Amino acid sequence: MGSEGADGEHGAVKNEDASKASPFHFDLWFYFTLQNWVLDFGRPIAMIILPLEWFPLNKPSAGDYFHMAYNVITPFLLLKLIERSPKTLPRSMVYVSIIMFVMGASIHLVGDSVNHRLIFSGYQHHLSVRENPIIKNLKPETLIDSFELLYYYDEYLGHSMWYIPFFLILFIYFTGCFTRVQEESRMPLAALLLVGPSSLYYWYLVTEGQIFILYIFTFFAMMALVMHQKRKGLVLDSNGLFLFYSFIVTLVLIAAWVGWLWNDRILRKKYPGVIYIPEPWAFYTLHVTDFIVIIALTKPHFHPSIVQLPDFFLPKISFNIFVQNNSHPASVDFSPLIN
Repeated sequence: MGSEGADGEHGAVKNEDASKASPFHFDLWFYFTLQNWVLDFGRPIAMIILPLEWFPLNKPSAGDYFHMAYNVITPFLLLKLIERSPKTLPRSMVYVSIIMFVMGASIHLVGDSVNHRLIFSGYQHHLSVRENPIIKNLKPETLIDSFELLYYYDEYLGHSMWYIPFFLILFIYFTGCFTRVQEESRMPLAALLLVGPSSLYYWYLVTEGQIFILYIFTFFAMMALVMHQKRKGLVLDSNGLFLFYSFIVTLVLIAAWVGWLWNDRILRKKYPGVIYIPEPWAFYTLHVTDFIVIIALTKPHFHPSIVQLPDFFLPKISFNIFVQNNSHPASVDFSPLIN
């Protein structure tokens, strides 16, 4: 009885607070955006930049440790957001979503670790698994099936179990971001400053994670909820506006990205479906590395069999790439460009 009374009292407090707008959670949104950029976007960059001698190929890379930290910090911040909601939210759904999120992110950690380490052996992300030069000639051929299974765990199962609960938790939090006070439906300067980096990260998340359908359904659900609550005289508070505007800017960035790469024949081949949204890392392995190779070809000390690239870009590794029309392989030595 005492426990029920306490729960009832707690629920009453939450219901009373639901009529008030929650102040903008600058601390949580700032930490959330910062750790997303550093630990998620930054992990493959850290793996590339840091010397390979520090993280041998048979050990976890720097990016893997970033991913481990992300798997702990992100669910913690999501739970803190839910706790600060002025509305009582379905706890069971939140807890199950957090558990699924951690499982999916952990599955992705393993698959993504191996797939990104394959870059050091010549794996090209703009090609499918079976079309990659280092994999298509493997013997026995069942090894190719194993690499495709690894890719499935990384790009499909891991992403699904990671991103579905992630967006579900954000939407659950969004349902509690409404107020009856019109004056409280405005964004402070701090929120406006965070919209840019937050939107840019969501663009990376949607394009690299190939989760446009999940993102757009979440966005449509947000729009429908806003229109439904408006009929009741409720408007978004500062936290809801921040999340909603971040999703709007994300959609604009995705449209610009797709429009820019619309006529790319090679990327079109990898993404043949109705929804054409290339991954940033596929663009990187296709165009950015080729661009640096072209620069290297213009160096007076260039040797036909060796392309020298800066060690800060892809440190001290060698793999086969295809220059010009992808028909002439060249061995790449990633040692300093300047002797």
